[in-house]
Amino acid sequence: MRDFRFDLIALPSLPAGMKLHVATCGDSSKPILVLLHGFPEFWAAWADVMPLLATDFHVIAPDLRGFNLSAKPTTLKDYRAAAVAADVLALIDHFGHEKAFVAAHDWGGAIAWKLAISDHRRIEALAICNAPHPYLFAKALMGNEAQQKASAYMNWLRKPGAEDALLADECALTEKFFLGVAGQAKRPPIWWTELRRAQYKAAWMQPGAMLGGVNYYRAAPWYPGQTEQPLDPHEFMVTCPSLVIWGEDDQALLPLLLDGLDELVPDLRVERLSRASHWLLHEHPVLIAQMLRDFFVDHANE
Repeated sequence: MRDFRFDLIALPSLPAGMKLHVATCGDSSKPILVLLHGFPEFWAAWADVMPLLATDFHVIAPDLRGFNLSAKPTTLKDYRAAAVAADVLALIDHFGHEKAFVAAHDWGGAIAWKLAISDHRRIEALAICNAPHPYLFAKALMGNEAQQKASAYMNWLRKPGAEDALLADECALTEKFFLGVAGQAKRPPIWWTELRRAQYKAAWMQPGAMLGGVNYYRAAPWYPGQTEQPLDPHEFMVTCPSLVIWGEDDQALLPLLLDGLDELVPDLRVERLSRASHWLLHEHPVLIAQMLRDFFVDHANE
């Protein structure tokens, strides 16, 4: 971890007591690149990628609220996308920038899509790794049987006591969930080292962290099997330059979630990785870093 600097930041625009734990690397005079993780991750989901981007960017990877060492609000409304997106904007302000490059994975992607839809003037360019656009995800959860089945775990996570089950036996069920989404049938993947396992377990077992993580699911407006709701696609348009990198072996988020994305994101580039699962950041960090660097540098020079 010697390439990283760490801080626990209190941001003036956030409620009192809301502090975010942040890992950074790179030169602070460079353009800012914010990296957002998902569930059940923490900032170090990006640890192998960050140093490879630090030559060109000041790289910022927070623990999202509720996770690891960041503050953990107690009410569900505090885990809605708009509230978490406000944290990201406050971080961009804190580091002295009007606009930022943003890359995100899983739940971090939900937050990044929200920013690109509602606060697009603050986003230079967007990169998404296996995180569905909210309009397409909502439609699939309400009407696509295959995606409903793949996302059935969401309804379990929404139930009372899910956090206790995930913590039991030193997070045995969380580890099983983590590796199950990776599509591993017989043995853990090579990137699931003892060190990484220990780091993840330490993050999961931070007081209140597992509850904070599952609260993202409980606060979500859409979930599998929900009654069909009228949605206006024009309210979900993304105008900033966008790159979507998708591991096609994802067991939870199916490639069908890319269908129709170009109609909602006009300035779009899609990269499909046929031998990557949901955890593509761990599986292919060098490739992901190169894709992100090429995409963001191109737009930084415009």
